[in-house]
Amino acid sequence: MVIQSCVMDKRNDMIAGAVRAFDAGGFRGIGVDGILASSGASTRTLYKHFGSRDGLVLAVLEERHRDFMNRLKPRSGHADPIGELFDTLEHWLTEHGARGCMLLRARSEYAAANEDVVALVRRQKEEFEREVARRVETVLGYADGRLATQIWLLFEGATAAASVSDLSVVGAAKQAAGVLVAAAQSRSR
Repeated sequence: MVIQSCVMDKRNDMIAGAVRAFDAGGFRGIGVDGILASSGASTRTLYKHFGSRDGLVLAVLEERHRDFMNRLKPRSGHADPIGELFDTLEHWLTEHGARGCMLLRARSEYAAANEDVVALVRRQKEEFEREVARRVETVLGYADGRLATQIWLLFEGATAAASVSDLSVVGAAKQAAGVLVAAAQSRSR
């Protein structure tokens, strides 16, 4: 059991170090040594745990997405499921920094180089879109794909805009989403 724990710790250390390296130097602009430097792992250990450098990229993206989706789990007593999306985003950006969406950055860098990365990001974004649609349906009492898409666009736009502006854009996006929801609610009455 102790050996398995050490193996998982090394794997997690490598993922955490890779996140920092990718945030600082991009996905394809940093070499394996730079990726592994903070974890102290060897190239051999990288291949043992991930099979390849791109395998580590996939693991990083999986971990990042899972972490974010876990933070989106509704908190009891939150009266605004749509606003909660933007509150979560603001907390996330405060903690991790506003450098745009790591998933979209990876997709951009790997667009022509690795279909597995592109496909993973597509699946992750689709999962997030479904979460937005679920929340819209919760608020309205019925599905509204157009509104869900608009809120998703506000969310993604706020994520990108915060990287060149400041976190106040997240609040503005939250406010715009609230206006859209209120308009949809008034149409359905």
